[in-house]
Amino acid sequence: MSIHFVPFIQLDGRAKEAIDFYVEALGAEVTFSQTFGAGPGASDGSMPEALKERIAHSELKIGEAQLMVSDSEPGKSPREGDLLTVCITTPDAEQATRMYHALREGGEVITPLSAFHFSPAYGVVKDKFGVTFQCFTSRRRS
Repeated sequence: MSIHFVPFIQLDGRAKEAIDFYVEALGAEVTFSQTFGAGPGASDGSMPEALKERIAHSELKIGEAQLMVSDSEPGKSPREGDLLTVCITTPDAEQATRMYHALREGGEVITPLSAFHFSPAYGVVKDKFGVTFQCFTSRRRS
């Protein structure tokens, strides 16, 4: 079973700037990028304009390493210590679920584990040591 631990940087409206910086400074290649406005629900008029241009998710390749960068929603700035999290990526929803439940013991649920348009099983938990993990099931086979 293939599991990847990927650093995930979350910023308050500066993700595009950070991506451009990492492309220049680290030679990163942007392999995926999507704004909130390009995702589901953006066209029904309920999404605030301030959110539409923010980066919902991006993936950068730096050598053989991967880095993910996104923006928070306006008014939901990342708390100190949450600017960098660890994204555990696996192609198996059962494995992501098992890891999520193990990490939440004695910790704090940030985003309950559930299916999202980008993942069949995704959740965010801060473990008992204060480390934030995103448990992500990839639709792509690793």
